[in-house]
Amino acid sequence: MSKSLKYFLTALALSIPLWSEVNVLEKNLNHFFFWQETYKNPEILAAQIAPTEKEDPKPIRNKEVEDLNIEAKSVLSVRVEKRGKERILFEKQSGQQMPIASLTKLMTALVVLENYDLSKEIVISEEAISQEEDFGKLAAGKTLTTEYLLYPLLMESSNDAAFSLANDYPGMKEELFVDLMNQEAQKLILGNTFFVNSTGLDPKNIKSDLNLSSASDLVKLTEKTLEEPLIWQILSTPKYQVYGPELVNTNRLLEDSVSWHDEIIGGKTGYTDLAGGCMILALKSPKNPDHLMINVILGANGADGRFEEPKHLTPHGSRN
Repeated sequence: MSKSLKYFLTALALSIPLWSEVNVLEKNLNHFFFWQETYKNPEILAAQIAPTEKEDPKPIRNKEVEDLNIEAKSVLSVRVEKRGKERILFEKQSGQQMPIASLTKLMTALVVLENYDLSKEIVISEEAISQEEDFGKLAAGKTLTTEYLLYPLLMESSNDAAFSLANDYPGMKEELFVDLMNQEAQKLILGNTFFVNSTGLDPKNIKSDLNLSSASDLVKLTEKTLEEPLIWQILSTPKYQVYGPELVNTNRLLEDSVSWHDEIIGGKTGYTDLAGGCMILALKSPKNPDHLMINVILGANGADGRFEEPKHLTPHGSRN
């Protein structure tokens, strides 16, 4: 080996630690200048942590807004943009599996729209009108279109209508209909959702299974149903009369929305002894009408609690 080659290799070996130190120094300087610039311009940090469209992060907390006390057992408030980007505004036990009462009927309506001929006529059976119900406006022997039955189903949470759609439609029985509901839940990847009936009624035997879901699953279900304009046309209708008695929407927030929020798109109510008060409410964002807010409330305190909680939740989420 020549002397010049030896000198070159020796110099190279001695320089390696030096170049390593230079690289470390350069990296540290880059970090220093980045955080110095971030301190001067906080929006740089916001840009660095801005979510991708597939992410579903919690926003930075506005500490000037007082904490919100929600008594419901499970709550999720989400802002959804037209592109599908989501941001959580408020969350409380949103992944907890809970009974959902008549929120079930959103899935009932979705299965009907995806599998039925809406013009087909259904003859209301005696068994249908014997279902547990507060309204009971259907009459045995009456012939009604499938489309019309969606109105009492969604507006008045009619268990008579749910039973008729799941049993009286030609060729359909409850077991098959419930299978279709669970298949749809699987297709939508609703991991906490399971149905045993089309109504959401509590079972007579306390040890029997319940219709179960979670607030996070119900946001996904709501987004899916928003692809079906008829569902939300019905859910936004305060009163409706075509055949017989006038139908009155159980969502009383439609009537007093002006006092706290005038951009309600619609909502679905639910209540049983085991589920407590339940509500799904879709609204236009007060800051950007192109954005949608979806609020899900499960296990509210009594039937009235499901109407009071959203009044606090929606304005708070916007400010917070």
